[in-house]
Amino acid sequence: MPQLRLISGAGSDAPDATGAAAAPDDSSLLDAYSRAVVGAVDKVSPSVVFLEMTARGSRRGGGGDRRGSGSGFVFTPDGFILTNSHVVHGASNLRATLTDGRSFQADAIGDDPETDLAVVRIQGPNLTPAVLGESAALRPGQIVVAIGNPYGFQCTVTAGVVSAIGRSLRAGTGRLIDNVIQTDAALNPGSSGGPLVNTRGEVVGVNTAMIMAAQGICFAIAVDTARFVAARLIKDGRIRRAWLGIAGQTVPLPRRVVRFFDLPSATGVLITGTEPGSPARTAGLRDGDIILSCPGAPLAGVDDLQRFLTDARVGVTTSLVILRGTERLTIPIVPLEAPAQRR
Repeated sequence: MPQLRLISGAGSDAPDATGAAAAPDDSSLLDAYSRAVVGAVDKVSPSVVFLEMTARGSRRGGGGDRRGSGSGFVFTPDGFILTNSHVVHGASNLRATLTDGRSFQADAIGDDPETDLAVVRIQGPNLTPAVLGESAALRPGQIVVAIGNPYGFQCTVTAGVVSAIGRSLRAGTGRLIDNVIQTDAALNPGSSGGPLVNTRGEVVGVNTAMIMAAQGICFAIAVDTARFVAARLIKDGRIRRAWLGIAGQTVPLPRRVVRFFDLPSATGVLITGTEPGSPARTAGLRDGDIILSCPGAPLAGVDDLQRFLTDARVGVTTSLVILRGTERLTIPIVPLEAPAQRR
């Protein structure tokens, strides 16, 4: 139990007999913390939804339907809901239940497994959209609140702090998701897709993952990323990405090569295969070539190459600097839009 300190006369900030300012009452600090969390929950919880999905066939392609559940939140007055791709991907039937008990059939608008984000939509009156904040303004140590439906327990609230910002998390597709928020606000299966909010009740992240063997290590996709992806999904139903048609791996470069060519990185992307009809084949890239850089930036590994292949590169001639044997070459290439199965 915290010890209560009684101060007569002026408030708790009044000087004591020695002239020093008195310490704030512990109970007042705890009450302020509680009010901040309760206020954030009151503001956001009407926007939180419990999502139930059914997909035809099992994960291994067998018979029977696969069922799952997760969380999401309404972010526009006309019923668009943000959630995780892994919550709704492949769903043949979706149902969304609000905290006031109303339940709606939901329609999938689009999902992006590369960022583990998806948008679905419901049609209903008097929906309360959550306010999207700015994840760029977050600082480690800042209080955050996670709301979701772990194990089907609807509108469960956990609170903690931002443990770190700018983390990278690998999606189920193998692609790195950048600018991820790490928090110790507890997440559990079913929390995925729910909002991570600040004390003003603004959404700063979309809860996505936890490390099963650890405690207090959970992750959320930054809302700045989610805002961009959601806008593209609503507009096009998908995210366009550029494609070269290569298989590659990150490899170290011989030290003498790095010194001789004065390379900015000691690693590169080794091409281990090229697909027929791909931009790589058309440009003349070969197995064994090592990609070193693109205009303005080194490509130290596969993750750098993935970040380079944005929708802005589709159909635009660019140059890759490669190492072929002992020669450094510049190869012009025109990336195409990634086939649907590779997005």
